Amino acid sequence: MPDIEFIRAEILRTRLQVLRHRYWITQLQRDGLPTTSAEALLNRMLNKIDDLCAERNRLRREQQHPRRKVGRHW
Repeated sequence: MPDIEFIRAEILRTRLQVLRHRYWITQLQRDGLPTTSAEALLNRMLNKIDDLCAERNRLRREQQHPRRKVGRHW
């Protein structure tokens, strides 16, 4: 199972790919070429980021230490 640092790096890498892919889509649109398959790939990439973020949040919750009750001691 990947650790939280690996997942964070994967999120960052995928976000950078999304930025490049969006640039390529705009280039295709300027040239008048169809972008349906490119947009479908972009949606899959965005879904992957959502899944990775959910996994990261789950791991973060597991790593948190339970909070102690702070009360008055009389």
